[in-house]
Amino acid sequence: MIIVTGASGQLGRAIVEQLLERIPATQIGASVRDPEKVADLAGRGVRVRKGDFAEPASLARAFEGASRLLLVSSNAQRHGGDPIAQHAAAITAAREAGARRIFYTSHLAASPTSAFGPMHSHAQTEAMLAASGLPFTALRNGFYATTALEMVEQARATGKLVAPADGKVSWTSHADLAAATAAILADPTDPADGPIRLTGFEALDLAQIAGLASLERVVVTDEEHRARLGTFGLSPVVQDIVMGMFVASRNGEFAAVDPTLERRVGRRPISIREMLAAKK
Repeated sequence: MIIVTGASGQLGRAIVEQLLERIPATQIGASVRDPEKVADLAGRGVRVRKGDFAEPASLARAFEGASRLLLVSSNAQRHGGDPIAQHAAAITAAREAGARRIFYTSHLAASPTSAFGPMHSHAQTEAMLAASGLPFTALRNGFYATTALEMVEQARATGKLVAPADGKVSWTSHADLAAATAAILADPTDPADGPIRLTGFEALDLAQIAGLASLERVVVTDEEHRARLGTFGLSPVVQDIVMGMFVASRNGEFAAVDPTLERRVGRRPISIREMLAAKK
């Protein structure tokens, strides 16, 4: 059985939907904090069980019978939680459940030295997986395109996309990542241990995105932008994460493109231009 954690979230749910197009529902398990949120999946034959990273005892039953387990990364850091502790609990539970391989939704820029804080936990989790004794595959996803789309939507009110200096990013859609991940999970042939990069086919900076959206790109200093974030009521922790994203993009951490996603989905990945057009 293939178990998907975080199956009520945007990416996890989309992966389950893609799996349902490839394998019987009886071969899919959904691990979620609130089973009621995915009651419809249970009605379609998916095994739905409560599994909460913050409640390690719940994971034993949620992961029961797992042959492959997809560990969708926790966003606990954004809310002051400890994603490393949560991932460690999930890895332990997967090993005890007899899972033969763990797949982990990592990030293209996973590194202990990244300027973007969340990359540290991805790097630490990959290290824990390597030390676990279990075969593992780190799905190093490109930066979610939803971040760029949200910036464009916010900018439409003024016609100006205001942000610090940035760099090129291989923006990647949730839909493509879900399709590629499901294809990898459903493939009976095990991938090589270690990382697989899943990215869009091009890297664009905010000036290029602003041009596609008919917006003016306005560059402000890091200090000015941090002050703006404060006026939005964002906590210092979230401010650090956001500012780190711009520093990392300037450093080229998110710019790599890789053909693996295109091969797995069997078509050209969805472009930013197409995603912007769909939002109009």
